[in-house]
Amino acid sequence: MTASAPRIFDRSDFFQSLTPKNKNRLSAICLPRSVRRKEVLFQEGDKGNAIYLCVKGSVQLHKTAPSGQEVVIKVVRTGELFAEAILFEKDRYPVTAVALESGSIYQIPKTRFNRLLDDSEFRDDFIDNLMHKLRYLADQVQFLTAHDVEDRLFRFLKDRFGNGGNIHTALTKKDVAAAIGTTPETLSRLLQKLNEAGRLSWKGRWIRIGEETRI
Repeated sequence: MTASAPRIFDRSDFFQSLTPKNKNRLSAICLPRSVRRKEVLFQEGDKGNAIYLCVKGSVQLHKTAPSGQEVVIKVVRTGELFAEAILFEKDRYPVTAVALESGSIYQIPKTRFNRLLDDSEFRDDFIDNLMHKLRYLADQVQFLTAHDVEDRLFRFLKDRFGNGGNIHTALTKKDVAAAIGTTPETLSRLLQKLNEAGRLSWKGRWIRIGEETRI
């Protein structure tokens, strides 16, 4: 158990509405784990023994296409749950999870989590949170359809790094493209246009946003 777990639950779209009592019960089964950049947490097709919560850093989820190409499904950020599909669907991970930067996660054993779900109080609280998550995903779909790539890029940078003009990041351009729902090629063209306009430049691990462009 870790004392900081309830605090990260407060930042989690999936768990933030749990009662304090149930947050503490969930905290009691969390296994803290440090991860290194590029560390593989699990691979597509592996037996699913745990779900995960990103505590610090970011994690990329990808699938392998029949051609062998890796297709990025999502970039998981701090406070987000991942691998939850094994709770309700097949018992094997449908994606591969790779840490994009050094950080930490909470591993939540599936068997112990299922014991919590056997309790009606925890189960009802969890299902209510699940409905919140589904509404959040629906809002995300609406956001992707209502905003262009440029808007999504600046909103992503603000949500992740705040309003600062100088950003140091371990994320690659490919990672960011996946996170905002576009292709690396489209993002590269956008970055070139923004650089020429003096609105944003991305060199190495540093991103500089012009003051007049900040949201």
